[in-house]
Amino acid sequence: MKKLLMLTLACSLAISTLAAPSQDKRFVTLDDLALIKEVGSPQISPDGNWVAYTVTTHDTKEDKKNSDLWMTAWDGSRSIQLTHNKESESAPRWSPDGRYLAFLSSRAVENETDQLWLMNRAGGEAERVTDMKGGVTDYAFSPDGKRIALVVKDPDPDAPDEKSKEKKTPKPIVIDRFQFKLDEEGYLGKLRQHIYLFDIATRKAEILTPGNFDEMLPAWSPDSSKIAFVSKRGADPDRHDNYDIFLIEARAGAEARQLTTYTGADCDPTWESYPAWSADGKQIAYIRGGDPKLIYYAVYQLAVISVDGGASRLIAPSLDRNMTKPRWSGEWIYFLLEDDRVVHLARVPSSGGQVERALAGRREVSNFDLTASGKMVALFASPHAPAEVYAMDAKEPRVISNQNTELMSKLKLGAVEEISFKSKDGTLIHGFVVKPPDYQPGKKYPTILRIHGGPVWQFYNNFMFDWQMFAARGYAVVAADPRGSSGRGEAFAKAIYADWGNKDAEDVLAAVDYVTAQGVADAERLGVGGWSYGGILTNYVIARDRRFKAAVSGSGISNVLAGYGTDMYIREYEAELGTPWGNTDLWLKLSHPFLRADRIKTPTLFMCGEKDFNVPLINSEQMYQALRSLAVDTQLVIYPGEYHEISKPSYLRDRLERYLAWYDKYLKPEQAAKSAQ
Repeated sequence: MKKLLMLTLACSLAISTLAAPSQDKRFVTLDDLALIKEVGSPQISPDGNWVAYTVTTHDTKEDKKNSDLWMTAWDGSRSIQLTHNKESESAPRWSPDGRYLAFLSSRAVENETDQLWLMNRAGGEAERVTDMKGGVTDYAFSPDGKRIALVVKDPDPDAPDEKSKEKKTPKPIVIDRFQFKLDEEGYLGKLRQHIYLFDIATRKAEILTPGNFDEMLPAWSPDSSKIAFVSKRGADPDRHDNYDIFLIEARAGAEARQLTTYTGADCDPTWESYPAWSADGKQIAYIRGGDPKLIYYAVYQLAVISVDGGASRLIAPSLDRNMTKPRWSGEWIYFLLEDDRVVHLARVPSSGGQVERALAGRREVSNFDLTASGKMVALFASPHAPAEVYAMDAKEPRVISNQNTELMSKLKLGAVEEISFKSKDGTLIHGFVVKPPDYQPGKKYPTILRIHGGPVWQFYNNFMFDWQMFAARGYAVVAADPRGSSGRGEAFAKAIYADWGNKDAEDVLAAVDYVTAQGVADAERLGVGGWSYGGILTNYVIARDRRFKAAVSGSGISNVLAGYGTDMYIREYEAELGTPWGNTDLWLKLSHPFLRADRIKTPTLFMCGEKDFNVPLINSEQMYQALRSLAVDTQLVIYPGEYHEISKPSYLRDRLERYLAWYDKYLKPEQAAKSAQ
């Protein structure tokens, strides 16, 4: 529902992202879901000769995702899989001297917590070097290579003894926090996470930041004497998102000094953007949030502050777009710049000035890394190819990971086109249309409206397997970035503030009107669906418009009153909507898909993870029960043990199979009958 957590006046701007497919290619199948590899976390070695990264695959035998480390030569001449373990490895980092490649993994750990491992490039097996009972969640090498800053969770004193064979009754869960739930974390107690100093030579760790606060995102000063980190403090940190950057000398017993004082979020960890030191150690670049009252509708911008303190300054204050992951390189600051349906790699002089796109184009750049000498790699995807690592040493990026190249060369994909159209009130809305691989102009196709989560997120120019799966099945797909989406500035995002299911519903319905008018969509065979806020907006849409013959609502909510205290958005609810007892009319207004469920006639499939604390199962259960009571064809699918993000490979496939079966049943009954035989 939040960020998941990260989007012409008379005719469309239609840009095809695909060349004409060759005749020997085949359509996408469900089996391809398990064949696509997720590439992430690119890291360049200090000498610039190698790039390490993660490759996540579907282990269908164990029914889980598994992430391994790979390494590719800068010139792309050689690739090596470094790990082959059944347990995942993540967060690869090079030591400053290039001697070690470090990573996190829970392999060979009794309590299944992630620990730090070091792999010596000279050869030999990786060595586990920490045994922190609560587990290591993050780490950073000191520039001199002698120490590592570890982010370590407090151990749970009530956790069962892994060595004991005796089963004991779990202790009661005692709640005394304002925010007491978090998806995948569960119920929140008083346990925190702190920064430890780990000495590489002695293999000893000592705590640096004790206390009753969470610390995260450590970043060393260039001289290895200080660490910048992020923490949210105050009398009751659960009641606000006022993250700040703190500085502390890298020695046990040192006192942390608060550096930033802005009332909003400074370095909100949601964006996974570390504080970035200038080479001379005098300044820190970071991402600053907007007005706290706007919560996630606010734009996050690049800021710089002196290490000595004082006021921070925005580097590009007039640029009304989200910026993330700053990195200093000489007098330039590189960062990721979100724009309309794309994310660019950009740079700006540290003193301020014109922002330049170092890597533009209609694509989504999701990560990058660079060396002191200026070598750079970027991780990006396009509509016709999943994310890969690219070397940035020429006019055109050069792919060096090639994890999906062979598979993609075999697939005949549907054309993905950018579209623009007017909403009911004249607002220009942007989105995409995906046509079947064998699309015939003049023929009308059953069409599925896909709605993204967030609400402050957007559909990007990246590879969407579900879109291609639908297209291969003979569906057209239309996907809009309605008001509330990111990528088009703060005013566009906050247009739905405390007004869900109104302007954004009009916008996505206008997308359907557009593809119908263009002769692509068959107005008698329309479907709709989405996950998280996509499920929420799906419920709003079918409660106001009966043209859809089938809907799929994943992990959504319609009775907003049921969300208060049962999900993890207590701060956001009170900031945006007020309290249910203080602003009852608004809460009831926003709950109309449930309170007026009798308006819904669309057969709807509801889906949710059993352990979802983001948008809990109770919300899908209520809507399912309402439609069942009203004799509207409906079904509820619950994925055991899953959270908001479904992760088990068999469930991911099952979800897609159910999508197709549900849409086929109502939009292509002849196909459904054939499949049932």
